[in-house]
Amino acid sequence: MSSQLRIVVTGASGFLGRLLVGLLRRRHRVLALDRRALADSAMAGHPNVEWYQVDLCDREAVEDTMACIAAGGGAQVLLHLAAYYDFSGEEHPEYQRTNVDALRILLDAARRLSLEHFVLASSVAACPFSRPGHPITETTPPDGDHIYARTKATGERMLADYTGSFTPLIVRLAALFSDWCEYPPLQVLLDTWLSGRWDARILAGRGASAIPYLHVRDAAFFMLRLLERRHQLTPLEVLIAGEDGAVSHLELHRAATAYAQGRARSAIHIPRPLCRPGIWLRDLAGRALGSRPFERTWMADYIDRRMEIDASRTRQRLGWSPTERLGLLERLPFLIEHRRDNPMEWYRRNREALEHLTLTPNFRIYRLLRRHEERIEQELGDVLRRRPRAAAADQERTPEQQLWDHRVTIRNLLASVRTGDNEPFVSWCGDLAERCVARGLDEDEVVFALGSLDSITVDTLRADPEGATLAPALHELVSRRIAFGIDRVLEVYEDARAFGVDQGR
Repeated sequence: MSSQLRIVVTGASGFLGRLLVGLLRRRHRVLALDRRALADSAMAGHPNVEWYQVDLCDREAVEDTMACIAAGGGAQVLLHLAAYYDFSGEEHPEYQRTNVDALRILLDAARRLSLEHFVLASSVAACPFSRPGHPITETTPPDGDHIYARTKATGERMLADYTGSFTPLIVRLAALFSDWCEYPPLQVLLDTWLSGRWDARILAGRGASAIPYLHVRDAAFFMLRLLERRHQLTPLEVLIAGEDGAVSHLELHRAATAYAQGRARSAIHIPRPLCRPGIWLRDLAGRALGSRPFERTWMADYIDRRMEIDASRTRQRLGWSPTERLGLLERLPFLIEHRRDNPMEWYRRNREALEHLTLTPNFRIYRLLRRHEERIEQELGDVLRRRPRAAAADQERTPEQQLWDHRVTIRNLLASVRTGDNEPFVSWCGDLAERCVARGLDEDEVVFALGSLDSITVDTLRADPEGATLAPALHELVSRRIAFGIDRVLEVYEDARAFGVDQGR
């Protein structure tokens, strides 16, 4: 790729995204889209990277972002890496919103970029587990039965509607890992096997459960090779990024214990019929103790099943193959050494990997706030207009000026929830209080307004089906922030009284 390309990358702060952006920016212009701000992404700014913080489920925000990119010169390629996945086994509505609805919004908006290629990062997990002697290939239909598989399959089929606008390509990725692991199921297995716990030698079934893996560096270089060969590929062509075959739990257990302890430990195999009730009992105990284990009962369905792949066609098409030294069994010593020598960094990285797969409470609440922002603003205005003392103090201000205060207050609350930082909202409350002191508005009216914002916001979000399960997070991320804001208001009024400022009482 000798000439500079303009490349849009969604999920830019994700596991694969941040590595890929770091490689692409050396030669190309990267238009990075992510739900995180650059300051929260653990990535440094770069002259070749334009960062756009955007929720891909927000059609207006995505269209505005694409219009901005188009005005700056458009893009030749869009790499769509953003996706939702969790390990709860529940059919969370976020699967539909992120993997289907957001993809449709992005595809529609991308038409204005004059793209040549749109690359969808899918997964081999979109396919059903393979039968012995019949590995998954590029022609295997995405007929997996898990909710993630179904939404990924829907996304793959959706691309056919856009072949007249650009060339869509599909990349089915194997399970990605790094030298710090950063793949939650593998991390849980290693932490169990390398511990002194009672279950350190236990394997479910015969230990034959197996999936294909790929080092994240190999995945990034796969994408670079795809960019080089993109003009040789056909619309809707499926490519597989992964090592042929699959690595089983038994192989991993033997290799990990052999390296860590000098010899492979023998495993205790739990018959498959006993695994589901065992997982259920452990989960029940975890619920009672307030700390659920990673394992869920749905995982019992996949015990001793293999997901083998044969990516020979992809290797032929791209002239690419996985790097031998980056194979999972070859990298296990590096994972184990990192875990042993720097446990704090190990757990930090793996905690972040799990948070990337799940939508954290602050971002779920932020999205709900965005969804109901106008309603909250309207209800707050209605409540405050019924306050005679506030109306009298504000009689010289137009309704538009009053509305602006409400809107900016809510926007600062949004920013505080999204970033997890109290200060933007608390600082705004202090500024608001100083202006209210100057207008002669009683402090009780300001406190009432913020208290009303709290109750209206919490009631509105809890009435949304998605917010019904977020009561503790709503208290922490909304009510507590507003309480801190009220404290700042009281502090400003106390200072005003101490210095003899007339409050119009």
